[in-house]
Parts: sequence; structure tokens; C-alpha cells
Amino acid sequence: MNFEEQYARFLSDHQAARKGERLRRLNEGHASAEKLFLETVWWPLFHHFQYLHPEYEVDDFKDGKRYLDFAYLRQGIKICFEVDGYGPHLKNISRWQFADHNSSGRISS
Repeated sequence: MNFEEQYARFLSDHQAARKGERLRRLNEGHASAEKLFLETVWWPLFHHFQYLHPEYEVDDFKDGKRYLDFAYLRQGIKICFEVDGYGPHLKNISRWQFADHNSSGRISS
């Protein structure tokens, strides 16, 4: 299968497995930058999306919820990938907001 076919299947499988806020975050949060990361970085290296979870929910240190752009989860391996450009997304925020935006979440087992 080529990238487009695998990508469509990847997204569809994750949408089917979610409901409520987790589904809304996937549908609204996974956009062109995330697809571009998969197409230009991930796919050329791995040619599959196994163990990769888009818009992955984690508990943050303030007992709230955060959504990682991607989490790669295998036994003994937990890696977070954030695909954020500086541009309009972060340009007009305060230092506190920047620190809060970049606060680490916990990936629960």
C-alpha cells in the first residue's frame, strides 16, 4: 500500500476506536502539519504506522488532560512527537502560556 492508502486507513482506524472528546480532538487537532510530518518524516523511515497514536490523551502534572500530536507506544518504549510551528500558533502568547503549552504530560501505562 502507498502512503495515502495507509494514512487513510490509519486515521479511519483511530476514529472508529474513539468517541466523545478524544474523537473530537482527533478530528479537529490532526491537520495538515501532522499529515506532512507523517508523509515526509515518518513514512520514509518506517513505511507503516504501527504503534503510532495520533492526538493521544495524557494526564498532565496539573491533573488535567493534554493531547500529544503523536505517541509511539511499544512495550518499554514511550515517545511523544509534537508538530508545532512557531508562527500564529505561538507568536502572541506570554511566557507563562508558552511554559504551560510546553509542559510535559504523563503517558500512562
